[in-house]
Amino acid sequence: MALQKQLPDSALLRQTFSLFPSGVACIGAVVDGVQEAIVASSFTVGVSLEPPLVSFAVQNSSTTWPVIRRAPFVGVSIMGSSHSDTCRQIASRDKARRFDGIDAHISSTGALFVPDSPVWLECSIYSEVPAGDHHVVLLEVTALGFNPELNPLVFHRSSFSRVHGDD
Repeated sequence: MALQKQLPDSALLRQTFSLFPSGVACIGAVVDGVQEAIVASSFTVGVSLEPPLVSFAVQNSSTTWPVIRRAPFVGVSIMGSSHSDTCRQIASRDKARRFDGIDAHISSTGALFVPDSPVWLECSIYSEVPAGDHHVVLLEVTALGFNPELNPLVFHRSSFSRVHGDD
């Protein structure tokens, strides 16, 4: 193993980070009557149990997060193994078509959830911390739901994969 002694360029860093598999989350809400959402592979559960906190990182250049963060509650859907096309669609720059054919569930608080997700978390924003070209967002979990029969979608090597069980 040879470690590089200098700071790698962003392409090499991105390639290196892609070797760590991560789950994929959709964070969304209805804001001013419009369904808004972003997709994050930087989502982390179990940041804290008291209070119950989760986190994700969002690029400073995001134009959608400043809109979503105005909502009092956001929905977090941990994407399921069947959601690779859904993730691409929600993450697309074509905001007008992000939810075409997706029957999103909207809670009474305006939190948006993607159907057929193994985990749903309704959250409020706890805090945001600047972190280089991103912000780390801490969310406080206010309600949850889950379906243990569904497997999560995994982002690995810059593509979507599935968790393979012992079946």
